[in-house]
Amino acid sequence: MMPAAADLLIVEGLEKSFTLHLHGGARLPVVAGVAFAVERGECVVLGGPSGAGKSSILKMAYGNYRADRGRILLADGGRFLDIAQASPGEIVDARRRIMGYVSQFLRVIPRVSALDIVAAAARGAGLEVEAARARAAALLARLNLPNHLWALPPATFSGGEQQRVNIARGFAGEHDLLILDEPTASLDAVNRDAVVALIAERRALGAGFLSIFHDEDVRERLADRVIDVLPFSAQAAA
Repeated sequence: MMPAAADLLIVEGLEKSFTLHLHGGARLPVVAGVAFAVERGECVVLGGPSGAGKSSILKMAYGNYRADRGRILLADGGRFLDIAQASPGEIVDARRRIMGYVSQFLRVIPRVSALDIVAAAARGAGLEVEAARARAAALLARLNLPNHLWALPPATFSGGEQQRVNIARGFAGEHDLLILDEPTASLDAVNRDAVVALIAERRALGAGFLSIFHDEDVRERLADRVIDVLPFSAQAAA
């Protein structure tokens, strides 16, 4: 596939399996032949049943999993970086400048406040200290996290409160591509609406999204395209 001017992410011939070292090195296939593209300003959603490999595809796109085969081309100025072949240093740099990730779970350093967690992500994107803290506060307010929680570590927060910190952290930078793995799963209707609004604003500025949404309402409101992962999945061959 030849990259087009609007292409932000191109996935070609992607394949992944896991080696079960405790079971004689047996290989567990996950996906094969995955191919799609994400354009600037577009929200592409991966669909399919649980276990089809959706989260594995997201993790390969972010560089958390190494692909066995294929290419993951991420637009970087006038060139494309192949995440599937990139060095750890190149992946870390791409995460800082180009692509962000929001998972289903918040993983943070203990005893760091919610505001500082989000501000650190904004600082990583190049903002000065005060500007980073201002952006963090604005995002936490947009996501309806009560002010009295901002100075507290999120370890004792509810699942929905932790997820709002997680989302704020993911949106704290100015990434061209945001990878979202079930960001609204723990949220009520009001906070789902807040996340939908944040995504719409970033898309209007040209950011692209590669996402998983099991919430049908959110998926229908945001998805430009839904890619059925099942034809690429080992489940289809089982």
